[in-house]
Amino acid sequence: MYAKEDEKVAKRLDNAEKASLRAQDLTQQLLTFSKGGAPLKRLSSIKDLIQEAVDFSLRGSNVRCDLILDNELWPADIDSGQISQVIHNLIINANQAMPSGGIVSVQAENAMVDEGCPEVLVALKPGRYVKMIIRDEGCGISEERLQKIFDPYFTTKEKGSGLGLFTTYSIIKKHDGHIDVTSTIDVGTTFSIYLPASDQSLHASASASPGLTAGSGKVLVMENEEELCDVIEGILLHFGYEVVFARDGVEAIAAYQQAQEAWAPFDAIIMDLTIPGGMGGEEAIGRLLELDPEVKAIVASGYANDPIMADYRAYGFVGRIAKPYRTDTLNQALQDVIG
Repeated sequence: MYAKEDEKVAKRLDNAEKASLRAQDLTQQLLTFSKGGAPLKRLSSIKDLIQEAVDFSLRGSNVRCDLILDNELWPADIDSGQISQVIHNLIINANQAMPSGGIVSVQAENAMVDEGCPEVLVALKPGRYVKMIIRDEGCGISEERLQKIFDPYFTTKEKGSGLGLFTTYSIIKKHDGHIDVTSTIDVGTTFSIYLPASDQSLHASASASPGLTAGSGKVLVMENEEELCDVIEGILLHFGYEVVFARDGVEAIAAYQQAQEAWAPFDAIIMDLTIPGGMGGEEAIGRLLELDPEVKAIVASGYANDPIMADYRAYGFVGRIAKPYRTDTLNQALQDVIG
């Protein structure tokens, strides 16, 4: 945020940020596997996700990737962290299947599924899809093992957990998609994935998005971690917001009511779902709605599996943001709400 783009430190900080966000995604996948949870969908470019995931997964590898991506690939409403994990899992599997090196082919194209679609796609509704094909030149998988490949804890590796492909299958199903696999011994393995495409234009969405532009407004942040408050304050002040903090729901409600009575209301409030030993966002939003039915509350949580994050509007929130916070997403969430 403060380093110049042409400085070496900026590049290193950018790489560090990507690595930490990858760790965040991996952690959220473990939570998704252990507790379940709906994906947090947003309009996204699958093409960009594929390029980033391939670059990350094959870094330092002796395996080369052939990317064949449709230039007009349709966008999709997806949880980008989860779909990135799917691609990562499949690329890692392909890499490990070729210990002496080789080529993994990654294709992505637009596909229409009609009523008379092949038997393998009977689980899909007719419509527009983005189809991904990931093919390796590895040792292949026997027909017997292929039947169990998506089962939990089943693995063909000596030190494998058996969770990667099960998690991959679960994520695709929760996106109303389909995944299929074919394999031939000593020839290779091919995974095919279908994800529902969006009717929205990504370019229209991007042009409507102010991105890293200055903001304005008075923001109440409900957060009990002092170190995190310092970070949030720095980000919001940098973009031009006025910020006030509350340690829990009780303080947040009191601060919000006091601001209303002083005719200096808050333009938005960011509320952490979980406050150890105190009132969290779920209880506090109910009381705030009684004070002000028009309250603009954004729910925040590091637990992607929480049902409130997936269906936040049903609980009275008007926006959501995943923790740990990113500069761009924090600013964007507020601009979407405040306008």
